[in-house]
Formats: sequence, structure tokens, C-alpha cells
Amino acid sequence: MPRLRSLSHMGFPWLFDKNKLLLWHNFIKKFEPHLRDAEELDSFYYDLLLSAAKKWNKQNPKRIVCESYIMLLDYEGRLYPEENCFICEQRIEDDIALMQAFKPAHPTCIYSPALPTKKILDFFESKKTVFLEDHEVDYLFEVVMKGL
Repeated sequence: MPRLRSLSHMGFPWLFDKNKLLLWHNFIKKFEPHLRDAEELDSFYYDLLLSAAKKWNKQNPKRIVCESYIMLLDYEGRLYPEENCFICEQRIEDDIALMQAFKPAHPTCIYSPALPTKKILDFFESKKTVFLEDHEVDYLFEVVMKGL
């Protein structure tokens, strides 16, 4: 216990992997503007980041970012799991595109690549990327990197 008194850093095995560290840094950077005006922070945010950091070396970091982000949206009540386009409010059939904060839209409404609607709605429900292809996870990661 005496050694924990002046502890300022807890290391993780992935800290020496440049690619993983860069992805972590980009993910963490998104929290500062998001939480800037908060006077008190729930332990949820710390627990979310700690859980992500523990899995970072074992899983694809982009998948962890996407799963963490959807849990954050759900916790904050900003998850929009509807089948209607956020822009035109018409029903989305086969293909879906996502805006910032994973808001669904028609690919033609936001001029974005399309993903299978069923897969994305399943992701919204399960909050797991296990059934998504790597290129779909890359797309979701790019959406997250636009900001929380």
C-alpha cells in the first residue's frame, strides 16, 4: 500500500504499441470537449474507459471504441435506434447510413456509404460488434471520430 500513495500512472501492456496508443489517444481526445462543462462526473465514464483500456490489447481497438460509444449514447439517453431517417423522417428499408451520434439516415440524404440496416439495428440492440465486418466497424469508427 505505501507504494500506491504517490502513484500517477497505471500502465497497460499496449502502451508501447504505437498504433494502439494513437487510437487510444484519438478516442480519449473526444471526451474533453464532450465533458468540458460538466461540474460532476458519474463513475460511468471512468468505468467505461477503464473497461476499454483493459480490453485494448486483446481486441480490435476500433471495435472497442464503437462498443464503448454506443454504451455512452445509451447511458446519456442519446441512442436513436429508430428505423426512420433523421433528415427526411421516412422509413429506412435495406440500407442505412449514420450521422454523428449514430443517428440513422438514408445514404442519399447524407451522401454517405450504406450499411445493411438489420446489422446496424442489431448492433444498437446488442451493443456488440461481433456480427459486423471489419469495413463496417471502420465506418462506425469514423462516425465516432467526428465527435461524441
